[in-house]
Order: sequence, then C-alpha cells, then structure tokens
Amino acid sequence: MVLQPKRMDVTGRVTGKLKDGELELFFDNQPIGKTSLPLSNIQLEPNFEVVENKIIHSFTSTEGPESRYTDCDEGGWC
Repeated sequence: MVLQPKRMDVTGRVTGKLKDGELELFFDNQPIGKTSLPLSNIQLEPNFEVVENKIIHSFTSTEGPESRYTDCDEGGWC
C-alpha cells in the first residue's frame, strides 16, 4: 500500500465568522485561515446594518405579558 497525496475541493464546506474586522475561515469547525474584510463594502439585506465593525439586526418584538394570556375570559379559557 502506498500513500499518495490527493487534493479535494472543500469550498462548499468552508464557513466564515466575522471577528474584529476579519473573516475567520473554518473547515469542519477547524480554523484554516483569515482575511481582513472591509465591512463598508458589504451589501446586507434590509433590517441589517454595519455599526462599528459589527453587523446589527433591527427588528420589532413585543414587550410585556405574552399575548396568548391576555385574551382569556374570567373562567380561564383563552
């Protein structure tokens, strides 16, 4: 048996995580590299924006008691 060097395209399995203005690259959760990434050039979907090298998601949410309990009658039926 002879060991031979091989190469495989793993591009579709590489993931990235933004950290301190850099894009860290991972393959199977193992760090494999990083690159600087100017966040000013990133095109984001609506409700997302870049603020101080962080990606911020803007959304609305309810506050106060959960609505499923506010429409109950005196007998406890909702």
